[in-house]
Amino acid sequence: MIRAFLVTIITFAYVLIFGPPVLIYGLLSGNSGPIYRTGVLGARLALWLAGVRLELQGRERIPRGRPVVFMANHQSNCDPPALISILPKVLVLVKKEFFRVPVIGNGMTQVGFIRVDRKNREQALDAVERGVIAMKAGNSFLVYPEGTRSPDGRLQPFKKGVFVMALKAGAPIVPVSVSGSNKIMPKGKFVMRPGSVRITFHDSVSTEGLTVEDREMVIERVRQAILTGLEKDEWPEEA
Repeated sequence: MIRAFLVTIITFAYVLIFGPPVLIYGLLSGNSGPIYRTGVLGARLALWLAGVRLELQGRERIPRGRPVVFMANHQSNCDPPALISILPKVLVLVKKEFFRVPVIGNGMTQVGFIRVDRKNREQALDAVERGVIAMKAGNSFLVYPEGTRSPDGRLQPFKKGVFVMALKAGAPIVPVSVSGSNKIMPKGKFVMRPGSVRITFHDSVSTEGLTVEDREMVIERVRQAILTGLEKDEWPEEA
């Protein structure tokens, strides 16, 4: 409990001390790079303070020199800082509620993260189209095809929107398995516990020559890849 309290205090202090200066710099210069780097350092700091260790496998499989879509399963709120801290620069589809968080929400807006209203189909479709435009401009993305955190750590059914985004942009998909984060920070909990999270990068799934009509086939390929990096108690019940 003491450790969790210290992690919270130090992380908030980091955001309040370093956040406003880089936000102001970003507004004045039009350069969001320092904002992103400050966020990455903050994520690494929070993980280190909480005693979270990342075990990485397959990073050599990440395609270089072109935009890609990293698709990861989503077990807990530990996942975003864990992945952001190790990935090359990415944009993220983020539910709109997080943009209300002071400083952090402003930073996500300046960096170019895209807000998603999961209850508004029209806005969700618009978010997908903005994602396509951003990828064609050279940006990679981190997305969670389940759409929300798993309540029990087991892989949930996938939504189709992020696959449509990747197919329309013609971007390769890198399936990513996140294993163990549900034990670090179960859904409904607000502090991270010490422990290990295994992150496995799988061979990319090409979308070249495919259309949105091929999405079911692509979904199944990505789903099967992610499953191979999970423990059996993280598989769906039907598996």
